[in-house]
Amino acid sequence: MAITTEDCNSVRTIIHDRYEARNAMDPASGDLLEAALRAFESDDSVSVAVLWGAGGAFCAGWDLKFAAELSGQPDPLSSYDYPAEGTTGDVPRGPMGPTRLQLSKPVIAAIEGPAVAGGMEIALWCDLRVMAEDAYMGVYCRRWGVPLLDGGTVRLPRLIGQGRALDLILTGRKVTAQECLAIGLCERVVESGGARAAAESLAEDIARFPQACARADRASVYAQYGLDLEQAMRNEFEGGKTPLSQEGLAGATRFSSGRGRHGDFETI
Repeated sequence: MAITTEDCNSVRTIIHDRYEARNAMDPASGDLLEAALRAFESDDSVSVAVLWGAGGAFCAGWDLKFAAELSGQPDPLSSYDYPAEGTTGDVPRGPMGPTRLQLSKPVIAAIEGPAVAGGMEIALWCDLRVMAEDAYMGVYCRRWGVPLLDGGTVRLPRLIGQGRALDLILTGRKVTAQECLAIGLCERVVESGGARAAAESLAEDIARFPQACARADRASVYAQYGLDLEQAMRNEFEGGKTPLSQEGLAGATRFSSGRGRHGDFETI
């Protein structure tokens, strides 16, 4: 199978293993990856997921050999169309798989080698990105006239700003891990071959915390786009009420008893 999973404590690592194509996404892999992430979302035994591409490549984008087979079709992307505005119906997956999912739990991209074109869009869909020092991103599909279809033109400017996003989108140039870190396109750079271990360690750190609170704060970050300040803060407050009663008051009691003092994260 192109997609497999491995669990360790509360972290699930989802592995894309189609290295003969540098983990480019074909339809079968896209179906399996979305299914794996839906399964992660519904599994209460795991709190954080890590996406990793086997064999030294995160994802080289949409499988252009498959895309070439669509040539001549009147509407080659019809299976990915959103329902018409004003109608109801399930939203189909994106061409790259999970890029239209809205999960309640965080996902971390562990990037070795290329995360380019649609592979970059998958990385952008993730909450955090850990890159090996020799990994890279780029809108490489610019060369072939293939547009960004999985949120790249939406998430990239939100993450790094419009000017920088347009630089990357319009030039299609290679973006090294060091530049990604400098412009906010990734959050960690580690030694070559170490992205998976570093991402899993980060995931373990996040999974240690009370999860209702962490998920409420994460949800507020995503929900605030498009809201004015007052509405965003109202939304934050309403979303935090239940986690405070479920977890926060108990946490305050632990603190008052002497645990986790002075920034100590080990005895929480």
